[in-house]
Amino acid sequence: MTAPPFAPMWLRDNCHCGQCLDPRNGQKLVSVADVPAGVSVLSAEDGGDVLRVVFGPDGHRGVFPRSLFARPPDDDGRTEDSKELWDTVRPTTVDWPDYLARPAPLLNAVRRTGFGLLRATPTDPGTVLEIVRTFGYVRTTNYGALFDVRVEERPTNLAFTGLSIGPHTDNPYRDPVPTLQLLHCLRNAATGGESGLVDGFRAAALLRDTDLAAFTLLTRTPVSFAWTDGTTYLTARQPMIGVDPLGRIREVRFNNRSLRPVSGTAAEQEAFYRAYRAFDALLRRPGATVTFTLAPGDCVIFDNTRLLHSRTAFTDHGARHLQGCYADLDALQSVPGHGGVTMDPIDELDALFAGEGARDYLGEAVSQAAHMLQAAALAREAGSPPALVAATLLHDIGHFDSLVTGVGAGSVRQSTDVRHSDTGAEWLSRWFPAAACEPVRLHVAAKRYLCAVEPGYAEQLSEASVHTLSLQGGPMSTGEAAAFAVHPFAADAVALRRFDERAKDPGRDVPGFEAYRSLLEGQRRLT
Repeated sequence: MTAPPFAPMWLRDNCHCGQCLDPRNGQKLVSVADVPAGVSVLSAEDGGDVLRVVFGPDGHRGVFPRSLFARPPDDDGRTEDSKELWDTVRPTTVDWPDYLARPAPLLNAVRRTGFGLLRATPTDPGTVLEIVRTFGYVRTTNYGALFDVRVEERPTNLAFTGLSIGPHTDNPYRDPVPTLQLLHCLRNAATGGESGLVDGFRAAALLRDTDLAAFTLLTRTPVSFAWTDGTTYLTARQPMIGVDPLGRIREVRFNNRSLRPVSGTAAEQEAFYRAYRAFDALLRRPGATVTFTLAPGDCVIFDNTRLLHSRTAFTDHGARHLQGCYADLDALQSVPGHGGVTMDPIDELDALFAGEGARDYLGEAVSQAAHMLQAAALAREAGSPPALVAATLLHDIGHFDSLVTGVGAGSVRQSTDVRHSDTGAEWLSRWFPAAACEPVRLHVAAKRYLCAVEPGYAEQLSEASVHTLSLQGGPMSTGEAAAFAVHPFAADAVALRRFDERAKDPGRDVPGFEAYRSLLEGQRRLT
């Protein structure tokens, strides 16, 4: 067997043998300086779940788990590629007792759409700090661990008045900026004071699409933000739109109240303000802001490096008291032992079905989630074994943007094969057995197989399925079909494919994701 298509030095640097990797913590024991020059692969042996490699020139014997060769993510969860960008979106709302039992759906919504709403929390002062401690740590600033948002006689910030406040991000004058903000309502008897959120990443992406020169200028022009209360002075100099080394949107800093005079020549200033106004117009475009009124016990959690928040004016005489604090996304996205919660994969799938699953399914008459739920219902009605029902339910999760690194939805998906079957199977293989994953990996191949060996099958395909068939290689050749037919999971993949093609009825009502939770839990225990 030949080694995977990775550079010999890459393989040696990522060796999982006991000499190279500490099995207790997964940290490397060998640096690149310890590897001899001219490293090469002498031989590779398939060991089932692992690959065994002998390296030259020193004869080192390396061990590699199969999972290592899945396409590695090139995103840390913070750029636009890992987000669901929106013009309007239904807020994910969870009651406090349900959140304590299952925090992942709300926290996944914060990661995906940038915010979530908790309802029915205690209205005791300081509760917002307890909310943060369910997933991470409080970020203490000069405002303290906790700050009160209410009308003050001598406000040091316009937030402490009853005035309206336009879309903005908090603390752009700080480096690093607190990445999460929480606002918890203790009392609200005021008239007005409606809260708003707008997706800064979406507005920045629209600016890139409609005015690339303005977008580029706002990503390359550092501007100064500053704030002082007479005793503390804070300042930072960063672009309004921050991008990563690959040019993907990663951060928005936008706050007219703390923006300081822009430097440069008159011509440069004029160009900056043209771009600034274009971005501002997109942030304020009709229908782009999600609005809501915080009632006592409500707490909104949002990504302060992505979403801009606003508030309408309210009457001073009505009691309105919010408490807020800051936290950080790395804690929310972390793993056990680092202050966070485990993002249970079944909870994550649930959130994906409810969120991204509501999108259009490549031009079909049903949404992505409706299609997969219909397919699973057909598999269950046919008496399929649990593993095949699970595979059928999850067969298209590789289409979700959250799982497809670097590939957007829409026109890109329509013009190229994104290998969603491989992506989905690799993701599932971390938690589910081969019987639930391999049919997912093979269901595209099964379509090509059936088109090759079953007369009339291709004529049954929908227009969208015919289009994707052309991207996926078309019907199999005779040799390809013969090789596919002897695969251990070929029969299951073919069965899944038949359910897949029938699961596109816009008038059919089927059980939701929750109906499959216990089945998925059972499959998970088999790994």
